[in-house]
Amino acid sequence: MAESVQTESVQTDTVQVESPERTAVARQPAEKPASSSRLLSLDAFRGTIMLLMLNEATRLPLVARSFPNSAIWAAIAFNTEHVDWQGCSLHDLIQPGFSFLVGAALPFSIASRQAKGQGFWNMLAHAAWRALLLIFLGIFLRSLRSQQTYFTFEDTLTQIGLGYVFLFLLGFTRVRTQVIVMLLILICFWGAFALYPAPGPGFDYARVGVPPNWEHNYTGFLSHWNKNSNLSWAFDVWFLNLFPREHPFVFNEGGWSTLSFIPTLATMILGLLTGEWLKRDGSKEYKLRGLVIGGAGLVLLGLLCQWTGICPIVKRVWTSSYTLYSGGLVVLMLAAFYALIEWKGWRRWAFPLIVIGMNSIAIYVMSWTMQDFVRRALERHLGGVMAAIAGPTLQPIAYGVGVMLIFWIILFWMYRRKLFLRI
Repeated sequence: MAESVQTESVQTDTVQVESPERTAVARQPAEKPASSSRLLSLDAFRGTIMLLMLNEATRLPLVARSFPNSAIWAAIAFNTEHVDWQGCSLHDLIQPGFSFLVGAALPFSIASRQAKGQGFWNMLAHAAWRALLLIFLGIFLRSLRSQQTYFTFEDTLTQIGLGYVFLFLLGFTRVRTQVIVMLLILICFWGAFALYPAPGPGFDYARVGVPPNWEHNYTGFLSHWNKNSNLSWAFDVWFLNLFPREHPFVFNEGGWSTLSFIPTLATMILGLLTGEWLKRDGSKEYKLRGLVIGGAGLVLLGLLCQWTGICPIVKRVWTSSYTLYSGGLVVLMLAAFYALIEWKGWRRWAFPLIVIGMNSIAIYVMSWTMQDFVRRALERHLGGVMAAIAGPTLQPIAYGVGVMLIFWIILFWMYRRKLFLRI
């Protein structure tokens, strides 16, 4: 999730970001410098990230089971769900994309607020308030199906909220400082995992929800990053049991953890550095070249960490190599949007994505609170039509597309009336 940024093609209307998403609409003078202009490529990329999240409604991995011999469906299934442990699918890039875009928009947001005369302490208080709201909103949404408040901090919103104030403070430092902090986070986080005792041969994996002979369990040095037997798991066994719970916390079924907010901050810093790069003076070709080189370099570094046995690429504990690898892929994706929209000037195709990207907090909340309701309504009123069009095998896709279309119509209505959910 990210804050909104202005672009050279829109000189009168700007959207000021009040959350990791798009927020309130305000008028800006036409003569505003190009460096603070909104980048529609960021809005379109944000919309794409949200669309990938909404695509869960189509239940493509479930549909793919009906085509066990299809390589195409196997690829679709792989890229529309999280990998079991090591590796990275397209679906695994959604949360890094959210986090990255928060940082990428921050330099533009700070410049906009300073231009309006806001002082540092006022902005810091607002950043702290925003961070708390994100944490509380994440916990609230995760508690919807619980009998009491479900205190968990691995959600996208809570992870961003936990690191947001630190990111904001870094936004006032030099690029060199930002790079040093990001490297220190990656090195220290890797070192903390490496120093924490690895599970021994007698470790009871079944007690923490992991099959004893699970094919994804590492041996040797990399066993420091095994599921539910690592530093992050041990921290959550202590930390999460400080809160009232229906049952004591023993393990997270997916291996997700609270401490992932630390390397997530590194992902946001990478976004901050990218935002500074796009905000600086220079030609679009020069900036695009920097994005491509930087993204490719990060991907290679992440792969080298895994190939050399230093650190595996594991999203569920957000390893340092995963931070580099996923961050590089996100930068390359942004480079593609920047090339098409900012460099080539092809903007019309991106409008449906921009509508989503400009109200991403709204669509995030809608996906948690309204998706099942809308799906049941479609089944109730259009079940026969859906069955005739898609058949029993492809019906989940038809319903998912219907949900996404209805959500987009709501967002378009909000867009036309300049209604942007703000935190």
